[in-house]
Amino acid sequence: MQMSAVADSPVHSSSSDDFAAFLDTELGASSPDSSPVKEAENEDDLESVRIKRRKIESIEETEGSTSEGIIKQNLEASVDVDVCAHPGSFGSMCIRCGQKLDGESGVTFGYIHKGLRLHDEEISRLRNTDMKSLVCRRKLYFVLDLDHTLLNSTHLSHLSPEESHLLNQTDSLEDVSKGSLFKLEHMHMMTKLRPFVRSFLKEASEMFEMYIYTMGDRPYALEMAKLLDPRGEYFNAKVISRDDGTQKHQKGLDVVLGQESAVLILDDTEHAWMKHKDNLILMERYHFFASSCRQFGFNCKSLAELGNDEDETDGALAKILKVLKKVHCTFFDKHQEDLVDRDVRQVLSSVRSEVLGGCVIVFSRIFHGALPSLRKMAEQMGATCLTEVDPSVTHIVATDVGTEKSRWAVKENKFLVHPRWIEAANFFWEKQPEENFIIKIKQ
Repeated sequence: MQMSAVADSPVHSSSSDDFAAFLDTELGASSPDSSPVKEAENEDDLESVRIKRRKIESIEETEGSTSEGIIKQNLEASVDVDVCAHPGSFGSMCIRCGQKLDGESGVTFGYIHKGLRLHDEEISRLRNTDMKSLVCRRKLYFVLDLDHTLLNSTHLSHLSPEESHLLNQTDSLEDVSKGSLFKLEHMHMMTKLRPFVRSFLKEASEMFEMYIYTMGDRPYALEMAKLLDPRGEYFNAKVISRDDGTQKHQKGLDVVLGQESAVLILDDTEHAWMKHKDNLILMERYHFFASSCRQFGFNCKSLAELGNDEDETDGALAKILKVLKKVHCTFFDKHQEDLVDRDVRQVLSSVRSEVLGGCVIVFSRIFHGALPSLRKMAEQMGATCLTEVDPSVTHIVATDVGTEKSRWAVKENKFLVHPRWIEAANFFWEKQPEENFIIKIKQ
């Protein structure tokens, strides 16, 4: 069975990991950052590249685990250059036959291998093949942001005087698996991992093939990946930086080798995913350092300055892990016969709609610019939003206790809560205790 250089996904690894390892082996690449194919300087070089392409084309998939070897070489197979579909390229050379190609089409996957470009048909084929493999293993795809989601970083020069004590409390970079606060001297940075992140990644990896996707540059992304995944168990080649994106200031699933219908995204910034909001789980931001608070306009002390941190067992990541488990269970435990055709976005929407189910909300004197987003947020979580009060109303959401509707809530023994009650439910995917957000009427 002949295969293109972008081999069908093996049973125990994802396309991007498998392909990266495959290219390193077959093309003699020394590292993911070195291009395995350069422009041939003469005819002999070009012929050498073509011989390698013929060698790649002859590779067959075998049964067994990844560690035992998924592919084997068949050196006697050959490629008919005239009928090659040119599934992708390195520079201007076809990855399958070595023929020089004119023009550019498809998407660049530089994070898998520098210079790799796959054409749309090959991307579609890879995604379809990988999807079938993943559902057999009861897995989906999970794309994770770094900053303010899994960790918080600051420049050493931006540490506040109250945070300077941290310089003497950092953990060893020689054994990052046992630490959470690291000083990266060569980058003049300090990074704090979010509490529970190691348990979170371990449990999530049992349900998902995971990607990192950050708006930071590639060197930063790789350094953070080492802190989060020192043994390369979770991400491997699947680390995407802003250098790999196809749109400025935007993240997109076009550079992820996974079907959009099977991808969940965890990020603290909604507007970074304008085309994929239905895949997004919005994360409460992690502000450990003072520079992070200032970046987002908060005039308050950081967790580091307060000598505090998020709770391990009841913090943001622990809450989100529960959501992931519920979505995963719902996806795989219903309608088993059509798993490949299922859409995790619909499952995510269904789980979200249960959060405020049964709540009937009226907003009172909410800032005009904030009202549409709050209303949409509440409705997505299953609440019914009215414009006027009636006996069915359960909650008045306001910031001003002096409005007519606020006074009605007190008189009728309804909940009078701050808008943060809705925002908190949205972050934690569960209805929050109203008593923590009550607006009391001053006597």
